[in-house]
Amino acid sequence: MVAPAVSDDAGTFLYPRRFYSARERNERLGRWLRIAAGITTVDEQLLDRLGRRMFARDELGAQLVMAMRRPKHDPERAAMAQFKDALADGIDAVPDAPQALRDFFAVVDDVPDWVDFDLLERGARAFRRFGRSRDDVLLQLALIGGYRFAGPADLLVRTGGLTGSHAMRRLGETHKWVDAVSAPAGMRRDGEGFKLTVHVRVMHALVNHQFETNGCWDILKFGLPINQTDQAGTLGLFSSTVLFGVRALGRIVPKAESVAVMHLWKFVGWLMGVDEDWLFDTEREQNVFNYHVLLAQADATPAGAALAAALVDGQLTLNYGHLNTVRGHYARLRTLSMLRYFLGKQGLHDLNLPITPVWAVPPIIGRNLIESGLIARTSLGRRYLEHAADRSSQRLLKLRFGTAPAEIGALPT
Repeated sequence: MVAPAVSDDAGTFLYPRRFYSARERNERLGRWLRIAAGITTVDEQLLDRLGRRMFARDELGAQLVMAMRRPKHDPERAAMAQFKDALADGIDAVPDAPQALRDFFAVVDDVPDWVDFDLLERGARAFRRFGRSRDDVLLQLALIGGYRFAGPADLLVRTGGLTGSHAMRRLGETHKWVDAVSAPAGMRRDGEGFKLTVHVRVMHALVNHQFETNGCWDILKFGLPINQTDQAGTLGLFSSTVLFGVRALGRIVPKAESVAVMHLWKFVGWLMGVDEDWLFDTEREQNVFNYHVLLAQADATPAGAALAAALVDGQLTLNYGHLNTVRGHYARLRTLSMLRYFLGKQGLHDLNLPITPVWAVPPIIGRNLIESGLIARTSLGRRYLEHAADRSSQRLLKLRFGTAPAEIGALPT
């Protein structure tokens, strides 16, 4: 399959130019994922849908943002204060709510029949028990690993999302959201995970509207700034990619835990506005999808290297307390060592990062084997691992935010 040339008429093109433009390279990058998912043939129809949906947005979020952009005295204008009140206390807390706001909350408050909150809670507990390895995988394999491809990385550079002094704080914001999603009852209607997920959905819709309309984004090259394909691909990084990564770090993940973790992130994805046919129940289904997302990507751009350097070198800017300089350099070298393990030499070359031996990985594997193979075999041991992981996560969260409040950036008023 070869992506067709883009027509001069913007109404007739099928795919953005970045789609499917580095297939041979991405086939090499995805060989272990292909083996893990048992993929023998490429689904060309799925690839076609991936290309087309690079031009598809979260329409429900987009309609709400359009209502927010109406003139101040328009009765159908949705004010940010009204959205915040509805998110906090329900749509009935907003007198004379505009139709777009009612439509939005009519969807997000209507929990699908397939949601099993008991299963979701088991998934949240399992996700927390992954501990520091979960955070390592999200940073190194999912986040920095994703910078090897054009599109989302370029948007982050345009928004200043993960560059310079903002890098560690933005990383902390993602960490805060993940903690909230996996907290006990976090995805119930009054849970912080639910509210932050809806908050992030509207933030994405606002960013997409801004860059879709301001002339600063090459839609013919990249697709919509925040599109269905990239959103679904990002969701997969938090579910099956984390499962894949923690196993590579020695953690034993039983099938029941895998199913529960997938259910947690399926509901998160639904709430984020990802197309429902791209929400999966099993790890294998998600991995098959992730492999095709990988094939659909373009090569690296300078944006990816800039973002990777900001996160790697950002370890030197944190306040570790005593022996601050030594601990900062240790954290940076540890990150590079694990990146070498996950991305290989070529991945580090793609991101202009120095090659470092994988010295940090063997002790992590040893610890994870003991924790998941011995300690986690009893209910008391699992509770211990959950509490230990929670304490570790809070320390890392405090480190990334420093003296600033540990909260996600506010939506514009």
